[in-house]
Amino acid sequence: MSNRLTDLLAERTYLLADGAIGSNLFGMGLISGDAPELWNVQYPERIQQLHQQFVDAGADIILTNSFGGTRYRLKLHAADSRVHELNATAARLARAVTSKADRAVLVAGSIGPTGEILAPIGTLSIADAKAAFAEQAQALADGGADLLWIETMSSREEVEAAIEAAQSTGLPVVSTLSFDTNGRTMMSLTPADLAAVARQHGLAGCGSNCGVGPSELIASILNLASAADADAILVAKANCGIPQYVDGAIRYNGTPELMATYTHLALNAGARVIGGCCGTSAEHLAAMRHAIDTHVPGAKPEVADIEAALGPLSQGSRAQLAGHLDRAAGAAAGATLRRGTGRRGSRPEA
Repeated sequence: MSNRLTDLLAERTYLLADGAIGSNLFGMGLISGDAPELWNVQYPERIQQLHQQFVDAGADIILTNSFGGTRYRLKLHAADSRVHELNATAARLARAVTSKADRAVLVAGSIGPTGEILAPIGTLSIADAKAAFAEQAQALADGGADLLWIETMSSREEVEAAIEAAQSTGLPVVSTLSFDTNGRTMMSLTPADLAAVARQHGLAGCGSNCGVGPSELIASILNLASAADADAILVAKANCGIPQYVDGAIRYNGTPELMATYTHLALNAGARVIGGCCGTSAEHLAAMRHAIDTHVPGAKPEVADIEAALGPLSQGSRAQLAGHLDRAAGAAAGATLRRGTGRRGSRPEA
């Protein structure tokens, strides 16, 4: 199905998504514990400056400063009545920057977790979660987003609530999960589970973001590619190296050269949209742009290739790559969903 994302991919083989919002805003004065979304109205020039840096570095997709823009996250800052204002403004700020670019640059409305645990494990009902996500998604659409980008989630209940709410706007929807060192999300979803969700809901794209580091993310993309439909658009948005605690703050040890290497490996693993998550600056992104522009397709990376270039993999990711877990599970889940008998919202076994 044609949409703004697939239309742009028809023109460009690969797309570069932007870098980190939060960690770069800390460098611009944001204090830990403050809501980045409030900066959309307090310091709009800083938000636009960051977007502009990413566009200048070569980004094809800019995510809005709205990751914590649901009423539940904003309530922590006494701003739960300002969902529409803050999210619509986030999209308008990004749109104002991309509209001046000398090429097409998409605005992706960022939607992150509510911070609550959904039923049946937690107390937030599916209906209330959908309402919160729909409120945010509509505000981002009203502000001019080209697509909606659901990121860093870990439970099937929450990601499906967000997808269904986002799709009610009529915009294309991308969803990325955060997989840890066991090759699973915090709530035990695997890349194959995400492939099944993407198939069932007709996502415009799916993939992995954040997590531990580039090596684990490459493994996630390989496992996702083995379970996803052949024409699925896969998204890789890795953290900039490994987080380290230095002088009272979290720093990421990834260099521009490392992120360029990660880009080549992600493309060979099957991703068509590449970006950076925590710690990724415009400098890193420029190196990734060059890597995309000079990329010569190669074979899918093996474990030895990933570890030699980016660092060791966990046993969980190694097991999935060996086909001991994800591929069979993904095939079974996909068959069940295609028959229409799958139980949406069910959780995989730990």
